Amino acid sequence: MVDAQQDVKKAKPVYRNIGLAQLIKYRLPWAGKVSILHRISGAALFLMLPFILYLFDQSLASEMSYEKFQMLTGHIVVKLISLGLIWAFLHHFCAGIRYLLLDLDIGVEKVDANRSAIIVFCLGLLLTALVGLKLFDLY
Repeated sequence: MVDAQQDVKKAKPVYRNIGLAQLIKYRLPWAGKVSILHRISGAALFLMLPFILYLFDQSLASEMSYEKFQMLTGHIVVKLISLGLIWAFLHHFCAGIRYLLLDLDIGVEKVDANRSAIIVFCLGLLLTALVGLKLFDLY
């Protein structure tokens, strides 16, 4: 009887942390990818808040500071940072609406949740591309 109990104990699966090599091969569903991007975009918006407030302050302080603001925002690096922040905001906004709908039990089924995650991802990229065209004076 003791041997039977030991065999049962040995048959239990062992759960280990995922290593870096396994992490690359691990495939998340779309809902998981959107969730991770939602967290990353929220963290990026929070961490870039001082930069955003500085730009806002420079745009409102005086006429000279507004000219300085225009010179600063004319650089390609600042435009790329701004485009990243625009993506973070738009993705975070769209995913937030998705999560509010999920909280209301709308689109909770697996197929619907997968579809809404793909829509949120594509909509965030599409809106960012549209704003990016305007930002780089291509539209």
